[in-house]
Amino acid sequence: MFRRFGLIRSTTFFALAALALVVSSCAKKESSETSSATSDTAAAPAPPALTDGNIVAIFVAANNADVKNGQQAKGKSKNKQVKDFANRMIQDHTAANKQATDLAGKANITLEDNDASKQLTSDTDAMRDSLGKMTGSAYDKNYIDDEVAIHEKVLGTLDNTLIPNAQNPDLKTLLTQARAIVSSHLEHAKSIQSQMASK
Repeated sequence: MFRRFGLIRSTTFFALAALALVVSSCAKKESSETSSATSDTAAAPAPPALTDGNIVAIFVAANNADVKNGQQAKGKSKNKQVKDFANRMIQDHTAANKQATDLAGKANITLEDNDASKQLTSDTDAMRDSLGKMTGSAYDKNYIDDEVAIHEKVLGTLDNTLIPNAQNPDLKTLLTQARAIVSSHLEHAKSIQSQMASK
């Protein structure tokens, strides 16, 4: 699905695969722990695989990564389309983080850093370091390719893990609204990617 362009393409693929595996394993670990504890009450509904605190921490980590990626692209790229996209990432993901932290404060949700949020931060930092070694059109192309891959993976994580496991109704609404924005970011990135490929 993802095209590879040297080290950064491979790094991107493995970073995103790691995020999916960590989020999935967090869910399975908590699910198996709770299923053994509730085996006597088979009729009881299964508790969430992730807590709301875990979910907010993952959401914030994803937004922080895209803000940092955008700041790097804004400083390195000379391409107007790329810089405009980077500015949009900075603005939208900064706003999403403010909404998430404001909601967490009002709902008394304590952010709980977890394996998925830590892995996401570590992997996206490594991806950004690799991108930082590139210049010119190679940088632009790889940055946009990464943004397409990241937004595809974030959409899947929202759909399959974060939204279904959110217990607080306001958090679920925020994540659902964020999904629409992430989807529009993906379409924007794909449009730039397509134009770059045609040159």
